Amino acid sequence: QVQLVESGGGLVQPGGSLRLSCAASGSISSLNPMGWYRQAPGKERELVAIVYSSGTTNYADSVKGRFTISRDNAKNTVYLQMNSLKPEDTAVYYCNARNSFGRIYWGQGTQVTVSS
Repeated sequence: QVQLVESGGGLVQPGGSLRLSCAASGSISSLNPMGWYRQAPGKERELVAIVYSSGTTNYADSVKGRFTISRDNAKNTVYLQMNSLKPEDTAVYYCNARNSFGRIYWGQGTQVTVSS
């Protein structure tokens, strides 16, 4: 059983930066891919960024050039560096992972609020 715990959310002004972390209870080397999703009030959960064990990454068009996803297998952690934040980035951000058997895991979410 894998547990994912997000941290790093908070309140930030437009144009600011935050780094989210997702710490796994065990090794993430077998989790592929891992990603970040977000859900704003009244909207469906959407993919933000995803990283494969090969290092390949994919991003939603709305965050390309502003967000960077990375994984540190030695620390069993996945990060989401968010720069040039906009009010429309406000959402609960969830960490997601899939194991080799296809089982999906979710974290509990961390709130990101972009407001002046």
